[in-house]
Amino acid sequence: MRLSDSEREQLFEVLKQHAAAGRMGIEELERRVAVVAMAESREQVDELMSDLPPLQAAGRETGQSREEQRPRWGRGHGEASAPQADWQPTSERFRDPKSGNVMRVWVDSAGGRHYVRDDAG
Repeated sequence: MRLSDSEREQLFEVLKQHAAAGRMGIEELERRVAVVAMAESREQVDELMSDLPPLQAAGRETGQSREEQRPRWGRGHGEASAPQADWQPTSERFRDPKSGNVMRVWVDSAGGRHYVRDDAG
C-alpha cells in the first residue's frame, strides 16, 4: 500500500512523541525520520515502527474513558476523518445506517476499533 503524505506526517508525529517520551535518542530519531521520508509504501515503515509501544491515547491521562474521548458528531458511526499512523486496516466494512456512508474498520495497536469513512466503498 502506497504511503500517503498525510500518513507520512502522522508517522513523523508518532516518532516525535516517542522521542519526547525518551524512547529514543536524537540520532535514532533522525535515522527513523529519514527512513519514513524515503519510504514509498506502508510496508517499508511497519518494521521500523514495530518495536515502539503504543502511544497513550489523548485524554487517557486525565482518566477519561474511551467513550468520553470519542467526538460527538451526531452523524452516526465515525470517530476520525482519517486513520492514525498506528492503525491497521481490516477487511471489515459496513454501511452506517444514519449517514448511509460506507465505513471501514481500523484497529490500533491496543486492539481498539475505529471507524473511518471509506470512499472506495
